[in-house]
Amino acid sequence: MTITAYTAKAIHTMNPSQPVGQCVAIRDGRILGVGPIDEIRRFGEVVVDDRYADKVLVPGFVEGHSHALEGSVWSHLYLGYFDRRDPEGKLWEGLKTPDAVQQRLAAHVDQGPVDSPLIAWGVDPVYFDAAPINRWLLDAVSDTRPIVVIHASLHVMFVNSAAIARAGLADMDLEGIVRDDQGRPSGILEEFAAMHPVFDALDCDIFEGVSDTRALNRYAQAARREGVTTITDLLNPMSDAAIAALRDVTAAEDFPVRLVPALNALAWDPQMGSERVQQAIDYNHERLQFGLVKLVTDGAIQNFTARLQWPGYLTGQNNGVWNAPPQTFHEMVQHYHQAGLHLHVHTNGDEAVGVILDALDEALAMWPRPDHRHTLQHVQLIRQDQLRRVARLGACLNIFANHIYYWGDIHLSKTLGFDRCQRLEPAASADRMGIVFGIHCDAPVTPISPLFTAWCATTRETASGVTLGEAEKISRARALEAITLGAAYTLRMDDRIGSLEPGKLADITVLDEDPLDSTTPLKDIGVFDTLLSGRSTGDG
Repeated sequence: MTITAYTAKAIHTMNPSQPVGQCVAIRDGRILGVGPIDEIRRFGEVVVDDRYADKVLVPGFVEGHSHALEGSVWSHLYLGYFDRRDPEGKLWEGLKTPDAVQQRLAAHVDQGPVDSPLIAWGVDPVYFDAAPINRWLLDAVSDTRPIVVIHASLHVMFVNSAAIARAGLADMDLEGIVRDDQGRPSGILEEFAAMHPVFDALDCDIFEGVSDTRALNRYAQAARREGVTTITDLLNPMSDAAIAALRDVTAAEDFPVRLVPALNALAWDPQMGSERVQQAIDYNHERLQFGLVKLVTDGAIQNFTARLQWPGYLTGQNNGVWNAPPQTFHEMVQHYHQAGLHLHVHTNGDEAVGVILDALDEALAMWPRPDHRHTLQHVQLIRQDQLRRVARLGACLNIFANHIYYWGDIHLSKTLGFDRCQRLEPAASADRMGIVFGIHCDAPVTPISPLFTAWCATTRETASGVTLGEAEKISRARALEAITLGAAYTLRMDDRIGSLEPGKLADITVLDEDPLDSTTPLKDIGVFDTLLSGRSTGDG
């Protein structure tokens, strides 16, 4: 077999026994070794490739929490507050006022059949001090064509009168249907139970969009451009159509990433869900890895739907919304744990964290399971005592570091206040306690960019430049590990990816500058290329 040795200005391996080097050798799609070229030649004839001689090589980035919606949601209208680029690179200007939201909707409301819904996404009214987003604001655009707007967090929906009527919301008694003082639906629907009647009535379930092969390819390309070689779709419907699409796209030799889907547990009866995952595992190959189960407990802090312990929210309502009764989460954790599957659990608020830690404690007491690696996701407001429990239980964390930049100012002024903002996304505390963790973007909630995520974790700067939680900053080296080996560990894939070690898959990210030895902010370091199993996936 041919041995190819790539030279570089620097190589950071994430292998503590051989942390740096200037040459990485690849054979048959795997890392043969990192070391001096003369030592590599002991294996046989070597082809030296200098194309990256002035670049820096690091393990391929692992995005442990995102959604394939990043590839499908851009088929709908973007209404977000921040400027964003779609998977094709087009820049969408952020909207700073409710009037601007109305104007963009109005510019598109006449496009498409009048009886089909106009679907938009990305709006976040917490940034607006003026009028809220509700049925009356949307009715001013149209009260005849259904309008469906998905919140940036994906945990709230806004609809107009036409959508309310089509879905029959006025006659439904569901938690999450917000009503005015006369008992009428306000057009604000909190969490999934309240949103699903609209999805069903208008045949517009955006979460089913990930069953489309074009969406999956767009998702993969968006990740590749940011240096990602393994990406996790952490809420997949796992329908027959979704599995077929996943198998189809990942079978292509030029598919540029490894894809890890997770079953949406709340959409399945637990017994049927565990059987579905076990069946899907038979389809695993190097670019497709089934085996994860995702459970969503509460909502998001920025839209006041996360479940918080005392004293609750700084302003607005006292507490958030459960996506199911807490006892249901206990039962699901026990079922999937006993079935031997790998749980990843959305826990934004500290009350939600507490419920899941209780469930894990109980499950592990009844069915001890070493190295289970169940992972709590987001953990935006996890407490120090809860971190100690995580460490004791052997669980992992995946921390939503981007949240500090995008919503830190809001948390300081509207949702949490000063003290609790200092412990948002407490990566340094997790590190001090020896908890294995990754950091993530939750795309399309925020854009895919592991280097931006690492920048957030090291600087903890909000969009206005305020630093929240100086004591929770982590080093650049620790952040690089969190977007490579740490994230791989939470996916139970660290035996194959996450570091450049002999025998592992040759997944490599090529950077323009050294992330550990550069004054350039991490978010501004360019990604030049990625290699998947030793093959370039781009134009580098």
